[in-house]
Amino acid sequence: MPRPRPVAAAALGLALALVTPAAHADDVPTAQPTPSAPTAVDANDPDLELPEGAKLAPPKVLDIVSVTDGSSSEDASAEDGEERHEESNSSVTYALQADVLFPRDSARLNPAAAARIRAIASDIDAKNVTQPIRVFGFTDNLGSYEHGEVLSKKRADAVYKILSGRLASLGNDSHAFQVRGYSEDYPIADNSTEAGRKQNRRVEITFRPS
Repeated sequence: MPRPRPVAAAALGLALALVTPAAHADDVPTAQPTPSAPTAVDANDPDLELPEGAKLAPPKVLDIVSVTDGSSSEDASAEDGEERHEESNSSVTYALQADVLFPRDSARLNPAAAARIRAIASDIDAKNVTQPIRVFGFTDNLGSYEHGEVLSKKRADAVYKILSGRLASLGNDSHAFQVRGYSEDYPIADNSTEAGRKQNRRVEITFRPS
């Protein structure tokens, strides 16, 4: 049998690459965009001119993200409700550090943390949220994965109970929730340092405004 020519093999490889499905950002609980330097553009480049008869695409509203980050300070306390707040046109995420929510290796919320979660519930109520609310727990990579999985789920459950209870007291008890524990999966910082592990030990509350 004659061996396939290199050109045909290359064409076959390209065809297979084109039909491979792309991954979706929604598959992970936390968006982690990678910053990059802007590409230099020559405004006088003739290739930037529109061909004759071409039209510009319709205008599009970009999903602009606003981030308020208090998760990297050296001295946090339960009273200051240390958190990372990320808000865009399509979603809002509160990432609360576990170290200011719970005692070490515990899933029992302290009183100040409970007050912070109730404040988030008030924000959800004010934004008229109708989509499911996600409450996801995460740990660092110390200890076994199985222990982290159990602990992160218990912590997510504890936050969910306060959140749902507050929403019910505000007259809105019809929300659907997704409550999960991810152990050390989806870190947002470097687990090789204590500062990074501190940020990875967290509970995230994510919802979509109406």
